[in-house]
Amino acid sequence: MKTGDQLVVDGVVLHADGLEIDESLLTGEADPVDMQIDAQAMSGSFVVAGSGIYRATRVGRDSFAAGLTEQAKKFHQTNSELRDSINRFIRLLSYLLLPVGLLLFFSQWLRADLPIKEVLRGTIAGMVTMVPEGLVLLTSIAMAVAVIRLAAKKVLVQDLPAVEVLARVDTICVDKTGTLTEPGMQVREVLTLGENSNIGDALGALAAVESSPNPTLQAVGARYPNPLWAVQTSVPFSSSRKWSAATYAGHGSWVVGAPEMLLSDGDKVRSQADEIAADGARVLLLGTSDVIPDAELGPGRITPVALIVIDQTLRPDAAETVAYFLEQDVRVKVISGDNAATVGAIAAQAGVPGAENPFDARTLPQDTADIAKVLETTSVFGRVTPTQKQSMVDALHLQGCTVAMTGDGVNDVLALKSADLGIAMGSGSGATRAVAQLVLLDDKWSVMPSVVAEGRRVLGNIERVADVFLTKSFYAIFISVATGVFALAFPFLPRHLSLLGALTIGIPGFFLALMPNTERFRPGFFKRVLVFAAPAGAIAALAAFTSYGLALNLGEPLPSAQSAATVTLFIVATAVLVQSARPLNLIRIGIVALMILLFLGVLFVPFFSKLFALSLGPERYSLVAIVVGLVGAGCIWVMTVITDRWRRE
Repeated sequence: MKTGDQLVVDGVVLHADGLEIDESLLTGEADPVDMQIDAQAMSGSFVVAGSGIYRATRVGRDSFAAGLTEQAKKFHQTNSELRDSINRFIRLLSYLLLPVGLLLFFSQWLRADLPIKEVLRGTIAGMVTMVPEGLVLLTSIAMAVAVIRLAAKKVLVQDLPAVEVLARVDTICVDKTGTLTEPGMQVREVLTLGENSNIGDALGALAAVESSPNPTLQAVGARYPNPLWAVQTSVPFSSSRKWSAATYAGHGSWVVGAPEMLLSDGDKVRSQADEIAADGARVLLLGTSDVIPDAELGPGRITPVALIVIDQTLRPDAAETVAYFLEQDVRVKVISGDNAATVGAIAAQAGVPGAENPFDARTLPQDTADIAKVLETTSVFGRVTPTQKQSMVDALHLQGCTVAMTGDGVNDVLALKSADLGIAMGSGSGATRAVAQLVLLDDKWSVMPSVVAEGRRVLGNIERVADVFLTKSFYAIFISVATGVFALAFPFLPRHLSLLGALTIGIPGFFLALMPNTERFRPGFFKRVLVFAAPAGAIAALAAFTSYGLALNLGEPLPSAQSAATVTLFIVATAVLVQSARPLNLIRIGIVALMILLFLGVLFVPFFSKLFALSLGPERYSLVAIVVGLVGAGCIWVMTVITDRWRRE
C-alpha cells in the first residue's frame, strides 16, 4: 500500500511505515486512522500517507465494501400500517363476499321466488356495495398529494407509504455530521497568547503548505488566505505526530498541532487548551520554534502564540427540530463515527437528553439484546461502526420501536436499510440516497416537522375515510344477510346505493382525505376503524331494514318501500359522516350540508327523482323513513360516545 491507493480487499496490516488510511466513506470518521501492525484494513478506504503491507483476509463478495453494496441492492419494502390495515380489510371482506352473495342469490331465487332479473339486480347491488372500492384510490390520492407538497419543500419521496411512516415513528436515530452540524469544520475563535501580529498569515501559510490538508487544516485555510510566504522546509501533518510545521524565508519556523503533543504536562497553556476541548471542540496550538522542525527530531522548543478553536457548527435549526421531536414523545438517538466527547458536545448544543454521558461504541456489547439494554439508558454514541449502527436499529426493533434513521455516508447504508424509515441527505453518497425512502434535497433537517405533519394528515384523514367506507361495507353485509334470512326482495336498487355511496362517502370522502389534520398518531388503526365501522354499519342496516319492513307491512308497494329504506339509510349514513368529520368546522359543515341539498334535489326534482327511482311524498312510508332515520342517527351519536372511549383506550 502507498499514498493514493484504494484498498480493494479486507486484510490485516503486516508492516506500516507512517501508514494512515482514510475510512470516512465507511465509518464517517473525518480524520485519517494511524494504522499499526495487526490493525484491520477495510476495502473501500484510501491510503493518505505513508506505506505498508497487508495480508488479504476477505475478498470478492466477502469483503466489507462488497457486503455494503449487496445490502444496498436488496429491495426493502416500507413497513406501512395504513397499507397493511387496508389489505386486512380487503382480505376480510373477500372471505365474506362469496358466501353472502350466494345466500342473497339463492334466497331471492328459491325462497322469495323472484324473477331471475330481479334476483341478479339485488345480488349485484348487495355484493358491489360490500366492496370499499374508493378506499384504496383515496388513500393513494392522499399520499400522492402529500408527495407533491413535500416536493415543494425539497423532500423527495421515493416510496409512497413513507409519507405516513414518520408520523408513526417513536425513535429517530441521527448522525452528527451533516444532520446536526453543517458540513465541514469552521474556526470558532483564535485566542492570542503573545504579541505576535502574524497569527493570521502564519495560519494561512501553514494550511497552504499541505498538499492534502485534513478537515482541520481545511477549516484554517478557509478562514485565513495564503500570504504567499516562501517555504524553505516543511513537515507535513501526520495523525501519529499530530503536528505540522514549516520554515519560511524571513518569517522563521512555525508549528501547528495538538497541544498535548507540543507542550509538556503541567504547562499553563496546555491546561487552558484542555478546558476548551472539554466541550467537544478541537483545539490547535500555533507556536514558533527555536530550530528548524524535523519529522524525526521533533519540533524543537515551542513558544506558544495562539490557540485555535475549531469545531463543527450546529445547524441553526437543529435545536428547534430536536425540541419538536421531544415534544412529540419521539426519542432522539445520536449515532456517530466521531469521537464520543465531540458527539456529546454537539448533541448537548442541540438539546438531546443524556448528551452529558456519551457512550464510546468501542465498548458496545455484541449481542443485540445487550445493545437494547444500553439503548434504554443512553442517547448519544460515538465511534460507532456501520455494523454497530445496524445492530442498534435492530435492538430498537426488539423493544418494539418504530425507527427512523438519517444519514449521508456509505457507513449509514446498513442502518438505513434496517430502519422502518430511511432518510438521506441530498448531498450524501449515491448509495445512501438509493436505499432511503426520503431524501432531503437541500440537506435541511428542519423540514422534518413538515414531513410529520403530512404523515399525520394522511393517517388521520384516511382513518376518517375508512370509517365511512367500512361502515358502508358492514351495512351492506348485514342487509344482505337479513334479506337472505327473511327471503325478501333486496331493499335497494343498484342506483340507490350508487347515489348513497356518492353523497355520503365518495364526494365528501375525497375532500376529507385532503384536509389539514394535526392529530397525533395512535397505534391500532385496524382495531379503531373496526370498533367504529362494525356497530355503525349494524345500526344503519337495522334502521334501513326496519323502515323497509314497516313500509311493506303498511301495504306500500315495493318501490315505495325501497324509497323508504334509501331515505332512512341516507339519514343514518349522513350521521356517520358527521361523526367521522369531527372536529367540525365551516368547510366540513358546508360539505355535509351540500350533500343533503343534493339528496333533497334528487327527491324533489322530477327528472332526478325518476332517474334514481326515488320519491318522498305525503304517503305514510315517508314519515316512517324520516322517523326511523332520525332514531338511527341518534343511535349513531350514542354509539360514537361509547366507541370514542374505547378507541382512545
